[in-house]
Amino acid sequence: MKSMLDSATQPLAERLRITEIFLSLQGESSTVGLPTVFVRLTGCPLRCQYCDTAYAFRGGEFMDIDNILASVAAYQVTHVTVTGGEPLAQPGCLGLLERLCDAGHRVSLETSGALDICRVDSRVSRVVDLKTPGSGEVGKNRWENLDCLSPIDQVKFVICDRTDYEWARQVLNERDLAARCELLFSPSFGQQNATRLAEWILEDRLPVRFQVQLHKILWGDEPGR
Repeated sequence: MKSMLDSATQPLAERLRITEIFLSLQGESSTVGLPTVFVRLTGCPLRCQYCDTAYAFRGGEFMDIDNILASVAAYQVTHVTVTGGEPLAQPGCLGLLERLCDAGHRVSLETSGALDICRVDSRVSRVVDLKTPGSGEVGKNRWENLDCLSPIDQVKFVICDRTDYEWARQVLNERDLAARCELLFSPSFGQQNATRLAEWILEDRLPVRFQVQLHKILWGDEPGR
């Protein structure tokens, strides 16, 4: 990546540690298939057993927000996803999201749901991953986030097995999540059979969007795709 900064003189809120910035097709969510710039921030306080971006837990390089915006603009596409790791673990993430919106981008945030989403710019589509028991991190869910959801947001459940499916179904019913925002059910790659999950959804008439990880079908686990 270009224009990396290591200066310790800049305020923390104006610098972020970045693992990678790249162009790909959106692999999940309501904008699946659309060309999207991904800004992957470094670091995450969770350790989900199915995580496929462990390379973003550490390392990376500091960039200031102006240089991040310039890198994004160079790709000349509208959609931008800020992801991680856990992007909200860095104080500068909120300012980055706001600046991306101000620049005219359609911005989404992929977050674990373990940190406060309520201060995120209202123009941002927040894709909140509610951690299932099979993730190993169900105890990290910040349930207060559900009160901040809006119709442009999405709640994602990564399903590892039938127990996860039953748990997720109970949560969406008890919390009336379908009335709040769009719901996404994804099979954990290599763990939950996708066809079987689709059949469970149809059998129960769940008001959710079934999705698979398009980017993995196209490029496997290749970083930066």
